[in-house]
Amino acid sequence: MDGVPTSESNKALVRRHFEETFNQRHLASCDVLFAHDFIEHAVAPFGAAAPGLVDGPAHMRQTVEWLIAQFPDLHMRIEQVVAEGDLVAARVRSTGTNLGPLNGVIPATGRRFDSYACHWFRVVDGLLAEHWAVRDDLTSMVQIGVITPPRRPDGETSGSSGPGAPAARRTWRPQAPPTVPA
Repeated sequence: MDGVPTSESNKALVRRHFEETFNQRHLASCDVLFAHDFIEHAVAPFGAAAPGLVDGPAHMRQTVEWLIAQFPDLHMRIEQVVAEGDLVAARVRSTGTNLGPLNGVIPATGRRFDSYACHWFRVVDGLLAEHWAVRDDLTSMVQIGVITPPRRPDGETSGSSGPGAPAARRTWRPQAPPTVPA
């Protein structure tokens, strides 16, 4: 099986992508990491639909430029990566400071975010050919201050479960589902 990509070489390709394109801002590496016939399944924050079939290198350069314009100190660190066959999954921790207009529209807040995402890639002929992502955009938007979590009249957020939360929220108890009138 000489010349056939292995799970280890596929994981190295994904690691190289995050390190070179996002962290080092070496956008020319997109030309050697991404297939031209690239399928993007991930919807961008504020996006309405996944782009679908795109030119991989051009799409990734645009994505990096778009993110860096909003978060100039953006850094992505792979915390775990697994591979099986032609698929690679990576759990990525992203951090950055919102210093540019969010999505080109919302004024910069100057606040930092720290959140996780899971990225899946399909590798074909040694190139990244397909991508899916599940990101924690809500946490990021709350952290940078563009979304305010709902608060109860007593000032606690609706998701509070710390020591000051009512006992009913500190411990989970199974409950019967609500009845719906006919």
